Amino acid sequence: MPEYLAPGVYVEEIEIGAKPIEGVSTSTAGFLGETERGPTTPRLVTSLLQFQRVYGSYLEDGQYLPYAVEGFFANGGQRCCVARIVDQAAGAATLKLTRGGDNALTVTAIGEGAWGNSIQVKVGTATLTSGFKLTATYKDKAEVFDNISVESTSTDYYAKRINAISNLITISQEETVDSGEIPDSPSEPTSLEGGEDGGTIDAGDYTRTDTDTPGKRKGLTAFTEIDEISIVYAPNANSISGLAGSIITHCETLKDRFAIIDPQQGLSNVNDLNPRNSYDTKYAAFYYPWIKVYDPLTRLNRLVPAGGHMAGIYARSDTERGVHKAPANEVVRGAVGLEFSITKGEQDILNPKGVNCIRAFPGRGIRIWGARTLSSDALWKYINVRRLFLFLEESIDEGTQWVVFEPNHENLWARVKQSITQFLTRVWKDGALMGTTPEEAFFVKCDRTTMTQDDIDSGRLIVLIGVAPVKPAEFVVFRIAQWAGGSEVTE
Repeated sequence: MPEYLAPGVYVEEIEIGAKPIEGVSTSTAGFLGETERGPTTPRLVTSLLQFQRVYGSYLEDGQYLPYAVEGFFANGGQRCCVARIVDQAAGAATLKLTRGGDNALTVTAIGEGAWGNSIQVKVGTATLTSGFKLTATYKDKAEVFDNISVESTSTDYYAKRINAISNLITISQEETVDSGEIPDSPSEPTSLEGGEDGGTIDAGDYTRTDTDTPGKRKGLTAFTEIDEISIVYAPNANSISGLAGSIITHCETLKDRFAIIDPQQGLSNVNDLNPRNSYDTKYAAFYYPWIKVYDPLTRLNRLVPAGGHMAGIYARSDTERGVHKAPANEVVRGAVGLEFSITKGEQDILNPKGVNCIRAFPGRGIRIWGARTLSSDALWKYINVRRLFLFLEESIDEGTQWVVFEPNHENLWARVKQSITQFLTRVWKDGALMGTTPEEAFFVKCDRTTMTQDDIDSGRLIVLIGVAPVKPAEFVVFRIAQWAGGSEVTE
């Protein structure tokens, strides 16, 4: 309680009424896969150019991540987190910078792999200060860092100037090995050594449970601490045993993101496509078939899995219409053909199985022609319903954190109910909920009917929320009959 000791006027600020709940983003994707180079801890990428600057260009031999990221941005995606995948036994290339023949500092490739052996560095004299100049080159890419200091208090300290900026290398001082003095060698371009790719990539290299320590997490383990991710995708996940299941488990565990799954290449028999036999989940969608895109590497069309393009369409639909709009009947930008042409009869078989078909329509282009999850539960049949609930749950969760440790009585219950009611009213006005009035669209209860005295004594505040989500018009039926004008019509 405030103290009033001296006579006077006291002005106080108090909080009454509802607190606004802000809707969370639903269009940030998390991509996992192999790249030419780059760090193995996740990085936020906001354009294809930035991806290529950090992770390199297109690859051969079944490495589809660059094409997925390109498809994501081409179809309307704006933000994604990229986790480069390498074998757990892979090693990073290194080189010692020396002074007078003695080790001074250690240069390390920013990520593991044999690609680091192609990095060359040389040391020169600083232009303005008593520090040093470092040049790092990789193929046609060069980074020059001038006036670098070895003093940790300097604004030009190498950890600030190089480690926080370079897309190729990091510099460190190894204890008991490096002196930390200003290096003077190598004065000619010298390659890093010791970079290794390791063995064949498996599901364990994607999950990376061995890196579950703060600041060092990689792969799917790193995605658990990135709350902004709402779409998870690894190209051609079904080609690696157990990977698709790990991605789905990741989404089901966190309950705030949705997975996109591809079929394996070459599955032409639609009777062999039964993804629900392996993954009966409301947190994933399955898209078939692969698509053809233009490959700048070979200047020919190339088959790639469609998931990256689908993630971009999710983001585009969320931005233009809202998360409640089914991401279907949308043009797949960048697709120039399909692996297999799907007929209506074939989709009659695939659609009830939860397989979302990508089809080519004369005069209308290549479009997504399905909006179902992999769930056999009819309540969660549609992608937009599942993702709408993810949006509502995450928004309410983040927007009501202020409630924790507040006095648990009627005043708090009223404020919580009012806050959620105002948020859901805005969602209803955006067209995400059914009903002509808010009362038909949702209800919020937070009173003695939702909590017992034991709940209150145990510190629990329980709110019951019910919403009526909109469903997509998946089957549009026009019933037409001949009618004799002026006669009475009955059904």
